[in-house]
Formats: sequence, C-alpha cells, structure tokens
Amino acid sequence: MQVFRGFHHPGIASACALTIGNFDGVHRGHQAMLALLRNEAQHRGLPSCVMSFEPHPRDHFARLAGKPESAPARIATLRDKLSELERCGVDQVVVLRFDRAFASLSPAAFIDQVLVHGVGARYVLVGDDFRFGAKRAGDYAMLDAAGQAAGFDVARMMSYEVHGVRVSSSAVREALASGDMAHVAELLGRPYSISGHVIHGRKLGRELGFRTLNLRFGHPKPAAMGIFVVQLHGLVPQRALAGVASLGVRPSVEDAGRVLLEVHCLEWPEPLGVDTGYGRCVRVELLHKLHDELRYESMAALRKGIARDEADARAWFSSYSRLPLGEGNTTQNLQPIAPLSDH
Repeated sequence: MQVFRGFHHPGIASACALTIGNFDGVHRGHQAMLALLRNEAQHRGLPSCVMSFEPHPRDHFARLAGKPESAPARIATLRDKLSELERCGVDQVVVLRFDRAFASLSPAAFIDQVLVHGVGARYVLVGDDFRFGAKRAGDYAMLDAAGQAAGFDVARMMSYEVHGVRVSSSAVREALASGDMAHVAELLGRPYSISGHVIHGRKLGRELGFRTLNLRFGHPKPAAMGIFVVQLHGLVPQRALAGVASLGVRPSVEDAGRVLLEVHCLEWPEPLGVDTGYGRCVRVELLHKLHDELRYESMAALRKGIARDEADARAWFSSYSRLPLGEGNTTQNLQPIAPLSDH
C-alpha cells in the first residue's frame, strides 16, 4: 500500500476509485465500505484509494473555537489506521492536512481541486451522512450532480449494523470509554490494539519490581484509558505474551498530560535480556479492562496496586489462553487452561 501526504506527488495514480473519511478505528462498517470499494476498483481497472485527514476535522474546529476538550477521543493512531487500511487491501492512501485553508474550500472547489485534479477520481463512494466543503454545505445530491458533469460515478453506502446496532466510530468510542472490550471487538471485528515502538522511560517499573515496555499514544485524548489485561505481539516471533498494562497519564508519577501505554509481561522471556525490547515495533491487544487509572499516595501504595493488578490479570488468564499463540488470532480463540505460574 502506498501512502501520500497530500496529492502533489509523482507516484500517485492518475485515476482511482475513491472513498473519503476519517476511518478512525477502521471498524466493521468501514471494512464493508472498503470491500465494496475494492470490488468496484477491480471491476473498473483502477487502484482503490482512501482519502483521510490529519488532524481529525473536529480536532481543528475544536481548537479554532478555543474548546480543545470538545474534540472526539481518538480510537487509533495514524500508524494503526494505516495498518488496518493496508490489511483491508487498499492500494493507496492520501492523507490531507485539515487546516484553515482546507476547511474554507467551497464544495465546488473541493470537487474540482481535490477530487478531479487532485486524485483523479473516477468513482467516489461515500457514507450515508457524508458532507463536504466549507460549513459542510456539500451533500450527496450535489456530489452526484457534479460527478455527472465531471465524468465520475458516485455511490452511497448506507449504515452497517451488528445485532441491530449501527456500527460507527462514535459507538466504538462509547464502548471503549465504558471498558466493554468484548463489545469493542464486536464492532471492530477484532480485539482493540495499539502498536508502536518501545521507548525508554524513567525505569521506575524496575525499581517497583514490575518491568514495563513503554509505547507513546500519539494523541492527547485516547478513547480508552485505564488498566487492562493485554497480550503483546512482536517481541517474540509467533508468540503472544500475556500481560497487564496501563494506558493513560500516570497520575501517581507525573500526570504531565503525556499519554503512555506501559505493558508489564506476566512471564518475561529471559533469553531476551532486560533491554532487548527497545526500538522494537510491537502490538498490544487490550482484552479486558480491570479499572480506571488511580492516583496512589505513595510509591509503596503504587507497588501494592500494581501487584493487585498483576494478580487480577493472572486470574483472568487462568481461565483463558490463546491456542496457538499466533499473530493472526482473535479473542475468539481463547480457551480455558490451567492457572499461570506465579514465579
């Protein structure tokens, strides 16, 4: 899959089958739309293309209004979004910077500058609530009429439902906020995960007796926060490691607003050594939420709290295991097993 920042690049296809959206989470509704896009692209002999935006348009308008807190929580980092789009078979992704200039484009200018001359759209697939252009003045009828005049086809995909519930990024955010990871997996069609490179931290985990692998979440407002039972992929080939993790701002340590995912493996593969993980790109599946972040009054209290979380994670895993522990499995593979050892 090719990724372009903007559409002024020599490598971008001269014509494409296009869909447009934020695709935060790449949930099952997104996946159904991408499957339809791929089918149309193949039928027309065109590459499939996704146009997405960074930052999220609502991030931009929230900052413009002086109310950054009103921006939506982010389900996935750009890295994870691109990874899922590639997994869905998309040929190319165009990431456009959503700023004041872009937001001020009229619907007609958006169609001409972006769709026609920017990416050479020959087929455009949008959702049932798609709006575009300054003040969201453009709608499906306007896009369809413009397509007839400019020579591209326009199609609309209606809502995708699971058990009678509309699948949307908002629904995923709500499920993550409530800690219902099973429902999140239903909406996504896979366990919720975060990936990134392991970075150096303060080494406080070692002092507390709980070594951790640290990943940055590249957005100040993640949709999920708290303490989770997790599985870690990418540290050991073809093996998932059981763990417990904290996703948040670490209120007992710094509460500096920096969001970190800190993963403690319940059984560390000793042959790797203490510092082997740094720089590795790993993926962490959040399987079950234990509780929200807590502020502990002392390091001793924090140590006891982490010990309880580890014990609770071991208890959760004492009833479930992934068989086999491969990269392509989901929580549907979890089966009852004997308790993990405590050594």
